[in-house]
Amino acid sequence: MDKCSLPADRPEILVANVQPLKGVDLEIERGILRRIWEQEVVRKTVVVLILIVAWEGYTRLADVNPLLFPTFSSTGSALWGAVVSGEVFVKAWFSFQILFIGYPLGVLIAAILVIAASATRIGRDFLSLITSIFQPLPAIALLPLATLWFGFGLPSLVFVTIHSIVWAVSLSTLAGFTSVGRTLVMVGENYGVTGLQIMRLVLIPAALPAILAGLRVGWAFAWRTLIGAELIFGAVSGKGGLGWMVFENSDWLRTDKVFATMLVIILIGLAIENLVFVAIEKRTVQKWETQS
Repeated sequence: MDKCSLPADRPEILVANVQPLKGVDLEIERGILRRIWEQEVVRKTVVVLILIVAWEGYTRLADVNPLLFPTFSSTGSALWGAVVSGEVFVKAWFSFQILFIGYPLGVLIAAILVIAASATRIGRDFLSLITSIFQPLPAIALLPLATLWFGFGLPSLVFVTIHSIVWAVSLSTLAGFTSVGRTLVMVGENYGVTGLQIMRLVLIPAALPAILAGLRVGWAFAWRTLIGAELIFGAVSGKGGLGWMVFENSDWLRTDKVFATMLVIILIGLAIENLVFVAIEKRTVQKWETQS
């Protein structure tokens, strides 16, 4: 190679008498801040605080009509009043009573359908057909029929809640089962695992990420459907849970209480998501390293 094409050597630069800052360990300080910022809860808290400041600033600086969009401070005050009076706990308990009945029943029906679909071809064809029929149908659209069949009360709410759960859980679970490789099933069979044991010991652990995804989606659908159904039932029967609380306050133009109730609905959803599903995922999917 031609010597002219070689880059010139850079001169050595020596800096003498460099003294560290007294009383400050930059590595430790930077490490603490970095570790704090790497916490997901810290980053999400910062985002929430930014949204709260934007909410409060917009409603005050733009002089928005509080009947249309209340300030965050008035919403927080209304929420605190509902907590102190116990009203929010009574309404939330009414909603949870329906979920405690409807969610397990919906998961049980989905499990029966998936077992039948996994065991026989006719069962798979039946599940494929019935999900293609009912999956696009919103559960809230069945509410008029539910009121005709079961009347105004808990059975109708449980019915639409079950409908919103079954199809999401069934499809996700069946998709998880079909994604399990045949080799893994054959390994189980070589160890003498047969029948339902294949499902319990091989298919369910391998398909657990898809099953949890279906349970999460089913919970979200059930929660939204229940709140929407309670809005209608509240308007008709005069009682209900958090959905009825939203309707009642909006009817009386108590917009701050409407926003406060919606915050409660959101907080309950976040609590279930993080305290239940994320905890289960950490103890199973992430611990067993079955997540792709």
